[in-house]
Amino acid sequence: MAEKLRIGVLGASGYTGADLVRLAARHPNMEIVVLTANSHAGKPMRAVFKHFAHLPLPDLVKVEDADWGAVDAVFCGLPHGTTQAITKTIFGQFPKVKIIDMSADFRLRDASVYQQWYGIEHAATDIQNEAVYGLTEIYRDKIAHARLIACPGCYPTAVLLSLIPLASAGLIDVSDIVIDAKSGVSGAGRGLKENTLFCEAGEGLSPYAVGQHRHMPEIEQEIAAAAGLSDLRLNFTPHLIPMSRGELCTSYVRLAKGQTAKDLRQHLIETFAKEPFVTVADEGVLPQTQMVRGSNYVVINVVPDRIPGRAIVISTLDNLVKGSAGQAVQNFNVAFGIEETTGIEQLPLFP
Repeated sequence: MAEKLRIGVLGASGYTGADLVRLAARHPNMEIVVLTANSHAGKPMRAVFKHFAHLPLPDLVKVEDADWGAVDAVFCGLPHGTTQAITKTIFGQFPKVKIIDMSADFRLRDASVYQQWYGIEHAATDIQNEAVYGLTEIYRDKIAHARLIACPGCYPTAVLLSLIPLASAGLIDVSDIVIDAKSGVSGAGRGLKENTLFCEAGEGLSPYAVGQHRHMPEIEQEIAAAAGLSDLRLNFTPHLIPMSRGELCTSYVRLAKGQTAKDLRQHLIETFAKEPFVTVADEGVLPQTQMVRGSNYVVINVVPDRIPGRAIVISTLDNLVKGSAGQAVQNFNVAFGIEETTGIEQLPLFP
């Protein structure tokens, strides 16, 4: 497909929206025609993000002033709870437009679970069943025919790519999973929050949302589905690290009877052998955020635990790229029949 597809970005003034614009600006099949940001409406994009000063981007507008009939695809980068009504409107009025949602509003298939974890009633249950979970490597075939794609959260992307293949093959006991996760400060969004101020987050490491992080039900939903279960509970604790980008998840798992850490690693190698963005590191090489910064790549490895019958699965990604905007572009490519790697082949930045 050589022609340009017109795109709009909801919430272009946030970190996720900005990274989507960064990638879209150099995508050969994308033309950015609508950028929304209610709090910055009327401003040029370069006034909000100075690193876009050299790009001929449309000015920011309010959501209600956007012309959704002028686009082929909409990328939603709004906070949870604010996307559903807009998505429902676009979905109903413009049936040819594909919606790629980077918020949490359509990730959970059960609306009651959404209400439990996000504290608000789901406002678009009538289109929820049309949403395809946008973990590209797992749901590629469904994404190719979807109108509404619910991109996973950053933590779930890192965790699920490393654990779904193991769960679906029965190589681990999914009832005994402990996940220790760490993310750069951009994962908390661009809004002013006391815990993300330099003096609060710098030179320290902080757990947050312990036992109640909203990515937990998303991870449980997908691992349960992979294992053929109707319900699942696991341990997940996120931490904030004083860096802008990057995410690293360490999952402690119990091996299924007769399995070894080497078996798990070999299965992941075979699973991702033809995947362009997922790499299993060489034996003994531990994934680090430096391996993926600024890229759409994921690096995974498995090492044996000193406790018999257990293994440690480590995965890393850039939370704003493969954990959000990059995966959204990857899904866009799949949904429109474009070569999947188009526009997101940037290599990691190092140092």
